[in-house]
Amino acid sequence: MKPLSDLTLEELLPHRGRSLYVTEVLAVDGTRAEVRCLVAGWWPLQGEKGVHPLILIELSAQAAGVCNGWQRVQALGLDSNQMGWLVGVKKADFFLDAVPLGANVVVRVENCYSFQNLREVACELSIDSRRIATIILQLYQA
Repeated sequence: MKPLSDLTLEELLPHRGRSLYVTEVLAVDGTRAEVRCLVAGWWPLQGEKGVHPLILIELSAQAAGVCNGWQRVQALGLDSNQMGWLVGVKKADFFLDAVPLGANVVVRVENCYSFQNLREVACELSIDSRRIATIILQLYQA
């Protein structure tokens, strides 16, 4: 079993370069993850007031990927296939109009339901301990 401190984001997620929005993994185990995402000027969906909150769905999906990627590494090892997940949005509630540039978004995810290659993931996103969104994702690993 490889400790989290020895893993890179690239070992947990298939995302690279400008498609990787997770800045730091704060905590992870087989059912939960908590990550930090620094909202940067190069992110897509930017407007005059910041980034459109739809980006929070991708942040949630990447946080879920950290959790499930960690589980994959622990069970199958670093050389295991980083197959992607098909992600559906079951429900999303946003509590802000735009995500400010430079904000640190903390994303907490938990696998609420898991059966074979299917997961349902509850996500809560916050800035400075203020909840900005709740999202429920459905993931399927092909």
